[in-house]
Amino acid sequence: MALPARPFWFLRHGETDLNAARLAQGAGIDAGLNATGRAQAERAGPLLAGQEITAIIASPLQRARQTAEIINEFLRLPLSIEPDLREVAFGSMEGEPLLPWFPDWLEGRATPDGAESFAALTRRVETVLTRILKTQQGPVLLVAHGGVFRAMRELMGLPKEGRTAHALPIFCDHTGEGWQATSPDLGI
Repeated sequence: MALPARPFWFLRHGETDLNAARLAQGAGIDAGLNATGRAQAERAGPLLAGQEITAIIASPLQRARQTAEIINEFLRLPLSIEPDLREVAFGSMEGEPLLPWFPDWLEGRATPDGAESFAALTRRVETVLTRILKTQQGPVLLVAHGGVFRAMRELMGLPKEGRTAHALPIFCDHTGEGWQATSPDLGI
């Protein structure tokens, strides 16, 4: 199934202590933002205030909800929670260093015990993103997680490798020739 060719904004949540330590933090760890993460969200809010955004839809995990709430202090838009935007479940690797297992998980060569595979994550994200893009009026801001955006990039035909920066606004648009995910010059 191809994604509806409608533009949207994506923003990964602000930093948490586990992110700073480069430890796996999936759906099994519901940590809040640290001071750096709150500051990142506070910087992103004014940058997004002048953009065409009609609503904010966030993951239910605390770090994404907190980021969305901080940003919405600047945007004053309808904010809803979407359970299927939650981060991937890393199972037995929750709270563990990302290396050496993460690249194998990303490529589908191995899935930790109790974890969601990258293929399953991608199917979940495809379903929720398709529904959101079909039903929302105008570009929305999705506040979620690095794993979720890797799946989105895979669905958009873009490289899934590479870490998504915290609280960096990314505009996703279908140009007719394919999807582009760019971080416009917002003064960051």
